[in-house]
Amino acid sequence: MRLLDRLEEVLIATLMAAATLLIFVAVVHRYAAGWPIPVVQDFLIKLNLSWAQELCIYMFVWMAKFGAAYGVRTGIHVGVDVMINRLPPGTRKLYVLFGLFAGALFTGIVGTLGATFVWDIGHTDSVSPDLELPKWLVYLCVPLGSYLMCFRFLQVAVTFWRTGDLPRHDVAHVEGIDDAIKAVPDLHPAPTGGRP
Repeated sequence: MRLLDRLEEVLIATLMAAATLLIFVAVVHRYAAGWPIPVVQDFLIKLNLSWAQELCIYMFVWMAKFGAAYGVRTGIHVGVDVMINRLPPGTRKLYVLFGLFAGALFTGIVGTLGATFVWDIGHTDSVSPDLELPKWLVYLCVPLGSYLMCFRFLQVAVTFWRTGDLPRHDVAHVEGIDDAIKAVPDLHPAPTGGRP
């Protein structure tokens, strides 16, 4: 499971970083091509980045599909559970499990429909407009991300069934920050004797 968790995190972070860098380069290219510097302007006009927007869209879609699965695993999806938390423990457990299994069923159906679509489009010559990537490759994120999300719902359901714990995301917690603070002694303020 650690390998899958790490792969999921690395994929999301890599896609996000690459898309951000590509957008930055494309915007700089667009505005720098108008600079009246003869050699630079000629070079930039010859450089074709018309495909950058399409690639960024695909990267963000892939990132969103796998990010949704990450959200299920870590408990960062928004949910209104005020009423559920006020129910008696046995009833609450049934409602939570119903919600998790409904999420698994829905994402499983989306994954299956996506896989059927990818299979069908894979038997055509359809390609993307700018990059000319096979369309099945572009849409492959739908079944892969949906099946991973389905797996994460089932994983959370099994853990909840066994332990009664759901993943919780502490919005104030930043991974690694505690270790960084401990490593730098100057970040620990000295006691002031009661004075602010």
